[in-house]
Amino acid sequence: MKLLIKLFFSIIILTSFSTAKADTIKWLHLFSDDDLNMPGMLQAVKEFEEKTGHTVEMQYLENESFKAKLPTMLQSNDRPDIFYSWSGGVMYDQAEAGFLRDISDLVPDSYLDTVSAAAADAFTYNGQRVGLPKQVAQVAWWYNKDLINQAGVDVSSIKMWDDLLSAVKQIKAAGITPICLGGKDKWPVHFIWTHLHIRNGGKALFLDSLNNGGWDRPEYIKSGEQMLELVALEPFQKGFLAHTWPDQAGFFGDGKCAMALMGNWMYGAQKGNSASGEGLGDDNMGMFNMPMTAGGLGNPGDTLGGINGWLFSSSAPDSAVELIMHYTNKQIQSADAAAGAYIPIVKGADASIQNPFLKQVAKNIANSEYHQIFYDQFLGADIGRVVNDVSTDLAAGIITPEEATQAVQEAWEFNQ
Repeated sequence: MKLLIKLFFSIIILTSFSTAKADTIKWLHLFSDDDLNMPGMLQAVKEFEEKTGHTVEMQYLENESFKAKLPTMLQSNDRPDIFYSWSGGVMYDQAEAGFLRDISDLVPDSYLDTVSAAAADAFTYNGQRVGLPKQVAQVAWWYNKDLINQAGVDVSSIKMWDDLLSAVKQIKAAGITPICLGGKDKWPVHFIWTHLHIRNGGKALFLDSLNNGGWDRPEYIKSGEQMLELVALEPFQKGFLAHTWPDQAGFFGDGKCAMALMGNWMYGAQKGNSASGEGLGDDNMGMFNMPMTAGGLGNPGDTLGGINGWLFSSSAPDSAVELIMHYTNKQIQSADAAAGAYIPIVKGADASIQNPFLKQVAKNIANSEYHQIFYDQFLGADIGRVVNDVSTDLAAGIITPEEATQAVQEAWEFNQ
């Protein structure tokens, strides 16, 4: 009888183990095979699959395809469990539409204690945690030292917007294309206009506009006027409105322009998109922050950038959250930081940063009292789309500063 009882319980245990649910987790990301982000992601997947028995299906979409297809994907039965996010208003829209899962009960305080509190808070909505952070980023002016020196420009003297305009004139006079720009994708263009907003209006004006409207204020009109001053110099490469962001990165990496306003991901992108695959060497690149504007209300240290991470769709299994918590551990984030992939959000991982540009960006963000998330993400999809459109129209010279700001104000009113 005892033998039969032991056998009975052994069968139950074995049956329970063999029928334990193994999830297939769909992870949608933006990184090509040669991207610096991939080694850490692949390591996390390998370790997680071996430890848990779950399967991870990694799905890749290029940046623009991702933005275009994601809304439809989230409404389908083939939605990803995990997908990339820049946080902000687009994330809020997704949460309001019911596309995101509240993961608050799945994320212990012991995990949250390991990451930047500000970064973690960026992935909450109405008291619910809907995602987990991965990295921070800053937009700045990148420049080619050889071309800048050839034009006789002293970058250290660029303190004000007029100084930048003078440098552009000097670079162009030397027969060099001053600025590479991916106008077709539009979001690279909005970095110019909105960064001028930050310099002219500062944090207080932005928050007042966000809550009460007033996107057509004189300070924002001034940003458009200043952008048109730049456009009038014809600083961009020929055909820039037909060129994409990867084109912009490749042109800069191939030495076809002197400067580009872009996030710190430009470091890897200019290599990967260059004809040689090597891009510019560290000794031939430099960075400087967006200069101040005369009479601007912002501070020189205010930064524009992102707090990026991962969201979980409404049907995501618990294991999807476990995967991302494993991926954002100190070991992987430290290794990625050392490789120059990104600026990590895990406490202490930034000590591994070797890349001098990422070190500077990390320092800039740490010292910034106002780090504004990209307008096209922070303001939500509808308003963000208008911001990108009118920024590009300004660059094309087909819209006035007043028309640009009025379009954003109307979009804001429509979304109230």
